Amino acid sequence: NALLTLCIDWSARVHDVLYVIAGNQGKGGIPIPTDNFNGINAAYTAKRQGVFNKIDFANLSALPVGIGRRLIRQEINVGSRRSINLVAPGNKISLYDLKGKVTKVSGTSFAAPHITGAVALLQEFGDSALRKLRSRQQKLFLMQSLRAETPNTGLHRLWMNWSTDSRRHEVMKAVLLNSADKIQDLGDGMLLGMSRTIRAKDNHNWLESDAYQDPKIPLDMQMGTGHLNGFRAYQQFKLGQWSPSGIGVPPVGWDYRAVEKSSYRDYVLTKPLAEGSFISLTLAWDRLVELEDENNNDAYDVGESFRDRGLNNLDLYLMPVGEEDTTKSVCASISEADAVEHIFCKIPAQGRYKIRVQYQQQVNQPSQAYGLAWWTVPNPQ
Repeated sequence: NALLTLCIDWSARVHDVLYVIAGNQGKGGIPIPTDNFNGINAAYTAKRQGVFNKIDFANLSALPVGIGRRLIRQEINVGSRRSINLVAPGNKISLYDLKGKVTKVSGTSFAAPHITGAVALLQEFGDSALRKLRSRQQKLFLMQSLRAETPNTGLHRLWMNWSTDSRRHEVMKAVLLNSADKIQDLGDGMLLGMSRTIRAKDNHNWLESDAYQDPKIPLDMQMGTGHLNGFRAYQQFKLGQWSPSGIGVPPVGWDYRAVEKSSYRDYVLTKPLAEGSFISLTLAWDRLVELEDENNNDAYDVGESFRDRGLNNLDLYLMPVGEEDTTKSVCASISEADAVEHIFCKIPAQGRYKIRVQYQQQVNQPSQAYGLAWWTVPNPQ
């Protein structure tokens, strides 16, 4: 609840901004604002055999054990909540210095811009989609007014699944975290086309992490959900927004919506999932921080403070399509501390499934907005 951390979580919600925070590293000393809830905290990777796939040892994001545990304990979050959400290249990055010479630099400060750059590209694509949707709607209106036949093309259907919700910071966060690389795909698509296997400092991979084993832990301590992959984020994002109501949702997509207390939203996947394939699901929502605005100018002024109203508890499940009991879910992410739920699990049997977003516990407001992204592998026809 440091002032800077509270300010970031307040601004993320009020100004709809996705803050990307450089994670703690080196000798530490700046443990905030990586304790924020509503942004993305970045660690950085080093190259191994020409690929950025290893968490660099300077990152202060490991469990506080062994040498350096006292320093690490001061730099990570208190309790079970993990700090790192996503990792990106940051070791020996070639940059121009102030004299125009190329120099190599390392650190989370050079990893975070990779993520902000990916957000910028996605937003550029999203705004282009909005323009095409507006143009398409105008043409449809003109054709209908002239009693012409309405076209029914795949492009038309794609742009109709788009809205200004694509600009929401919760959506961007969910899309980036959900499309991250964990384990390199073997070429059959069963691992969602991931391009690299990311390893922690001690060489464990995501399938060997406590986050993979424990439904109460959505993020690996060092790797978060994995390594930034801008192209996969584009593939995730471009397939558009899909509502939980209606005939169902496609294998890949995203949504921005709200869920009411003691209620849930079900996203029924239209196609059966392939046995042995992996599924990636990510849910992101905000901690509620309010500004104690003494002069009512809707801006923070020196001397003002913030009020932390806490975090509503949402849970995420993958369930057989006909099942209603969450205890019988195939996979779950049920953290009580995080503003993110993340599922990466193997599909045990071919069949129809649904994604459930459940409002588990109310702490502040009765309605909670969220961003959701999913990536699945449909069974071959």
